[in-house]
Amino acid sequence: MQNLVIVESPAKAHTIKSYLGSGYKVVASKGHVRDLPKSTLGIDVEKGFEAHYINIRGKGDLISDLKKDAKAADRIFLATDPDREGEAISWHLAAALDIPEGKSKRITFNEITKSAVKEAIKKPRDIDMDLVNAQQARRIVDRIVGYKLSPFLWKTVRSGLSAGRVQSVATRIIVEREEEIRAFVPEEYWCVDAELETPKGKTFKAAYYGGLDGKKVELKNGADAERIVNATRGNPFVVADVKKGKKTKNPAPPFTTSTMQQEASRKLNFQSQRTMRVAQELYEGVNLGPALGGSQGLITYMRTDSLRVADEAREAAKRYITEKFGREYYPSRPRIYKSRSNSQDAHEAIRPSNPSLDPARVKEFLTADQFKLYRLIWNRFIASQMAGAELSTVQTDVTCADCLFRATGYTVTFAGFMTLYEESTDDDSGEKSEKIPALEKGETLKTIAVTPTQHFTEPPARYTEATLIKFLEEKGIGRPSTYTPIITIILSRGYVERDGKSLKPTPLGEVITKIMREQFPDIVDYKFTASLEDKLDDVEHGTVPMQTVLGEFYSDFEKELSSANSNVRKKDIEIPAVETDIICDKCGARMIVKEGRYGKFAACPNYPECKNTKPLTPKKAEPKKPAIVEGEQLKCDKCGADMVLRSGRFGSFFACSRYPECKNTKQIAKSTGIKCPDCGSDVVIKYGKSRKMFYSCEKYPECKFSAWDMPTEEKCPRCGGMLLRKKGKNQLYCRNAECGYKADEPKKEETK
Repeated sequence: MQNLVIVESPAKAHTIKSYLGSGYKVVASKGHVRDLPKSTLGIDVEKGFEAHYINIRGKGDLISDLKKDAKAADRIFLATDPDREGEAISWHLAAALDIPEGKSKRITFNEITKSAVKEAIKKPRDIDMDLVNAQQARRIVDRIVGYKLSPFLWKTVRSGLSAGRVQSVATRIIVEREEEIRAFVPEEYWCVDAELETPKGKTFKAAYYGGLDGKKVELKNGADAERIVNATRGNPFVVADVKKGKKTKNPAPPFTTSTMQQEASRKLNFQSQRTMRVAQELYEGVNLGPALGGSQGLITYMRTDSLRVADEAREAAKRYITEKFGREYYPSRPRIYKSRSNSQDAHEAIRPSNPSLDPARVKEFLTADQFKLYRLIWNRFIASQMAGAELSTVQTDVTCADCLFRATGYTVTFAGFMTLYEESTDDDSGEKSEKIPALEKGETLKTIAVTPTQHFTEPPARYTEATLIKFLEEKGIGRPSTYTPIITIILSRGYVERDGKSLKPTPLGEVITKIMREQFPDIVDYKFTASLEDKLDDVEHGTVPMQTVLGEFYSDFEKELSSANSNVRKKDIEIPAVETDIICDKCGARMIVKEGRYGKFAACPNYPECKNTKPLTPKKAEPKKPAIVEGEQLKCDKCGADMVLRSGRFGSFFACSRYPECKNTKQIAKSTGIKCPDCGSDVVIKYGKSRKMFYSCEKYPECKFSAWDMPTEEKCPRCGGMLLRKKGKNQLYCRNAECGYKADEPKKEETK
């Protein structure tokens, strides 16, 4: 073997393999292969924060296979993701695989396309230890905080809790918003709207603005509003002024990680984890068939805070815009967007790898989620390069007695980028087009109605995933790769819960935040957290040693931890009880939620005087699916009852519907009668953890053959490989993705 390329994911490996010749073998590490041990701190603070890494449990066989491949290769290219985490994975791979110095090189690419991969192979480099040390510094700081703080929380609150550095800050943000909402006192205000008619019979609305001096006046109560209504009664409305103007509205820049997550939440209702999972799939590669170039990555790297766009991509967008929409839809000068001052400019903004592949051309090759997100990214990028929209604005002042009413609006005279895309907002405060009829100064208008309306100011809204990510980015808390893990962790720990799209703190989250604010003010301080991010950036740029950053952090943290251990006792901490609707049938009290070793239950609040408990009503169980294979309902061979489909920790299986009376089970592996194309054994039907049926060799995992679609005995006319039958369609396609053959299956009448 001449060349070995190691990437992180199997999907990426498959795509890259299709670009390189037979002299290259492409394999996947499936993420990290080494990490700090789970059972100990793994950091020697006294020896300059030296980290003790071990091979991740369960990856022994994979590491052995990779070692064999590395030993047999003449050259090794470490092609993990182009960021700190990817750089660290390459460094760990070199160590875990015992690769001799000089035998391996690092390559990176911002997009997984044939040209980008081949260009990267031509420009290998050494592993960047500044990048590695920046990742190590973050990992070590987070390990110290988590490892030292968790025992403190076990001792003072309850066992099983854990704390994290950035996660604690995110929880504080959500808690403080909830405190603002509780403290909010609504204030009354009124609006007065006049519905008016022009001499030509056109109607429009104008809102009370203030006095004739042009100063805005707020109506605090009903009496103020009634005074305005009375002042207009019997008096004419006259057009005092009409101001017309023109305005240019420019497009939003292409996506960064943060703005992509925010917009996917608003427009697609995607949670951030879903957005990043689908973006990863689009980046790693999708098979578009031979006509569109086979397997390729559809977007550039999706973890970035840069707005930079490559010149070639900008030129490709220009060609598409001028050909599709016309020359007037492209600006006089190319659009160049300026990134935030603290952004990392190693990658471009998120954009389509090939702008000529518009969503309609690739739709048939994508899943529903992939298509939605790709269309969003593609539209945003192309729109970001288009001409601005031209708006015709109008502001009309209408007077009645001593009152000034005002109507404003705009019409679009040239759509520009708005032909393709408009950015959403979180508060619906964007411009709204109000159609105002043609009016002349001095014109008298007919009064249809003057209506007062009472309103109350509203409290600030709870954070959604989109607005929380926006806040984190604005404050410099976390980086593009950390936004989704932050939200995932605080939800999984039970410090925050979802309320529709909103995030609200749990009683436990509020207690933890109170302790953290009092005892560890630096850890949950916005500015401190943001400054630590800046210091990690300095480590990445090679201007500050990793040990300096770690030493400064640890000295202050150790003092806070020592003080907290001395000052806080468990009896001082009380988690507010969550009441249920269950009434204790022994003493009549409203029962509260408690948590034990087997989960949550309802308990009497008068414990220990009343020790009554009740199980909480479980969520309605999903009905068990009947065990139907190839149209037949399977029967239990012990009692004759129907078998049903159940899920276990190792996947799905068939179980007797009379359980627990009958505990008969069957593994799901019914033969199809078709032979495995790789080893000749039977192909069987199995079910995964999600209960989705698939086909695999009966010797799996020794033999790796598996497929979601039904294998057939027919051979591909192009390459001789096995043909698979597409579920729900009369379509056959070649199992070999690189071949790309597919054809409609002949109907039965045609085969007679």
